[in-house]
Amino acid sequence: MRHVTRALTTAARKHKITRPLAALATAGATLALAAGPAQAATWGSSDQWASWSNGGYTLYNDVWGSGAGPQSIWANSYSNWGVWSNQPNTGGIKSYPNVTKWVGVPINSLNWVTSGYNVSVPSSGAFETAYDIWDSGNANEIMLWLNQTGPIGPIGSYVTNVSVGGFNWNVYKGWNGSNNVYSFLNTGRSTSGSVDILSVLRWLENSEHWIGNVTLGNVQFGWEITSSSGGMNFQVNSYWVSSG
Repeated sequence: MRHVTRALTTAARKHKITRPLAALATAGATLALAAGPAQAATWGSSDQWASWSNGGYTLYNDVWGSGAGPQSIWANSYSNWGVWSNQPNTGGIKSYPNVTKWVGVPINSLNWVTSGYNVSVPSSGAFETAYDIWDSGNANEIMLWLNQTGPIGPIGSYVTNVSVGGFNWNVYKGWNGSNNVYSFLNTGRSTSGSVDILSVLRWLENSEHWIGNVTLGNVQFGWEITSSSGGMNFQVNSYWVSSG
């Protein structure tokens, strides 16, 4: 059921990151979330489309799936933020809270695109910590699943196994009704580390010929949450994206 649900909603989700949001009016507010951090954060919201810009990045609550429950986002900065999410165990992705950075450079003109992360995640539920990387025209979506909990799976079919970008991946290729989806599933489970994103993109271009010299658009990082019944906390302890 996850494939069907995501195929119907991914197109809507990818446009949410560029539309103006009413929740921006709360960006300067200080909000203490009872189920979030122990102390008041710099910013927070329970609005499903809440967003906040900081340091060249934008954070999104992004509660977009059918039958979604409540979710609250908080942040002290783009590299220290999290959500409390209470999603029912009914299948299908309910939300993708994330931090986004725009690059806007053709991949063959880049010398590096790297990113580092450190997260704290629940031990139960159904979710994955994932990069969601787009070309500038949103025709190609590259997902990097760093860890996975619960009975969830990627769109498409298994193609191969490859070691690239600092990880060993099982690679899946699919179509969700609006764009190509290339999913890289870490064969291990990682909550901290760094990823050589450009090496992954060049593997897609030069080894598999699935993409061309596309312009790298949004690099997103967060959690695709399918279920977190009763309410669970997800936190980014540190994060960065570097390109040049």
